Amino acid sequence: MLVRIITFSLALALLGSLAPLDTAKAQTAAQAGPILAVLDIGKIRREAASVKSIREQIINHQNNIQGEIQKEQDALRTAQQELAKKQTLLAPEAFAEERKNFEQRVVGMQQMVQQRRRSLEEAQNKAMNEVEKALNEIVAKLAEKNDYDIIFRFSQVVYVKIQHDITGEVLKSLDQKLPTVQVDLPKN
Repeated sequence: MLVRIITFSLALALLGSLAPLDTAKAQTAAQAGPILAVLDIGKIRREAASVKSIREQIINHQNNIQGEIQKEQDALRTAQQELAKKQTLLAPEAFAEERKNFEQRVVGMQQMVQQRRRSLEEAQNKAMNEVEKALNEIVAKLAEKNDYDIIFRFSQVVYVKIQHDITGEVLKSLDQKLPTVQVDLPKN
């Protein structure tokens, strides 16, 4: 019985002496606080090689589309002038039919322009989603590697010390991982 009491007393004493060590560790960790970082998404969207390649492809495609639209607008302008000349020459019913055909052509062109814009926007969004996916993977790996607890967007921060800004490191990794993105441009 005496052995049990002595063993129990020693166990309590040992636990009591260890508790302050754990409390001290917990207080030190709490005083250190979470590990924070800041990421400038705007800068990445402006400077990443993949985003620049997407932007260039979209602009080139828009220029091609704009050339086609300009040709169609010129053709419509000519058709409108011819229609105006026919107004005095044709019977009212015949002129109304010609005018209806012209208006359908105008509506068709407007629908074509809207459809091409939508298709181009969808292609751009799909390409940018590929960039966002790669960016998220890079940020997650970097956060895990450096044990970051929180990463803020730069636009939401009032002040940050330069050593907490991980934008350059993320941008470099993104350019290495995804130097270009092929935009699946719509066929005309």
